[in-house]
Amino acid sequence: MTSPHHASGVRSVIGVDAGTATLREADHLIHRLLDQLSLADGVFACTHLFRTDERRGTTVSLAVPGPDADAVWQELVHVLPKGTGLALADRSHGPGDAVDTARLAAAAPPASGRAVAYPGVAHLTGTVTVADLLDRTVIEHLVVLGAPGVRLPPTAEVLTQDHVRPEWRDGVLTLTLVPAAGGLLAPFEVPNPTPCCADHI
Repeated sequence: MTSPHHASGVRSVIGVDAGTATLREADHLIHRLLDQLSLADGVFACTHLFRTDERRGTTVSLAVPGPDADAVWQELVHVLPKGTGLALADRSHGPGDAVDTARLAAAAPPASGRAVAYPGVAHLTGTVTVADLLDRTVIEHLVVLGAPGVRLPPTAEVLTQDHVRPEWRDGVLTLTLVPAAGGLLAPFEVPNPTPCCADHI
């Protein structure tokens, strides 16, 4: 897979179905993998909601630099629990149904997916300006909910709540914002979403 123009190089996408049911569980899985695996700083880790006839849940995709894919694959095989499905190009590991949903995750970005880890996310703490958000991360586009045509001034401030989850929309990493108290903006998704929101498909 060729990455978007803002992230140089070619990335390989590994799909993971570890049985996570909610976005919160998938977020925890991603953070655990980031702590355990030898991942480059430029990794993209996304969540993907799915529904099949048998179940519904959340899968994860890890987009890593091409040369790192084999090493990351081997680490995933050893650190993830039995029953996890993994998919990378024509390679697979785990039960067939979990592999099928892992393949869907691997094929999703950059057309779709909710990004949890991505280049520059470490800078998104506290309150940041629109200019800093766009200059210091790979987020390319900002949308204000209910006002899609509004052009935000570079000095507008965003209260991150240390929880910024942009989404891939047709190859563009896009963050949806809402008005917040004090004239600030904030990401549409709040930290620790309630189960009814997190499970919505």
